[in-house]
Amino acid sequence: MILILDNFDSFTYNLYQQVLPFATSKNIAVQVIRNNVLQPHNIHIIKPNALIISPGPGNPDNTGNCRAIVNQLWGTVPILGVCLGHQLLAHMLKANIIPAKHVLHGKTSIVKHSKDALFKNIPESFRVARYHSLAVDRETLSDDWTITAATDDDEIMAIAHNTDKVWGIQFHPESFLTEHGDQIIENFIDQIELS
Repeated sequence: MILILDNFDSFTYNLYQQVLPFATSKNIAVQVIRNNVLQPHNIHIIKPNALIISPGPGNPDNTGNCRAIVNQLWGTVPILGVCLGHQLLAHMLKANIIPAKHVLHGKTSIVKHSKDALFKNIPESFRVARYHSLAVDRETLSDDWTITAATDDDEIMAIAHNTDKVWGIQFHPESFLTEHGDQIIENFIDQIELS
């Protein structure tokens, strides 16, 4: 089962709808649970095979039980953080979250990636949808991460953990404005079978 932790965001069910067909084709269920409903000590009952941390308003300090749940699952299942989820993952390893260079909501940017597993079968440069005011600070990003995608002005758009199957993407793959969003989600779900 793929667990999507909902950070009270209107995009969460768009993400669910994007994930569902890829998961269903592999006989994997998908469940959305609000970040304040699931208690970390109950994660063993659900036994997810993967975790997706949704976008949301605010900053990584406003993510309910997400941090504790991620701590329980880190290193045991593939994890993908989207927008706020991406910021949370970086922040958990001591990165600062700072005002973005440009506040972009419903705008697109071209990103270039470095051929990480999440970007398999995707052109090196593609357009993504951005809905954020905050960003991961490149200067404080831990050496545990590799920056796998960025904008032309060096805003971090994706990170991959160096040893665990943990990824963060600042942009929204579920937005119709993002090119190859379905492929990114499919690539993430492919990691479930490999883990």
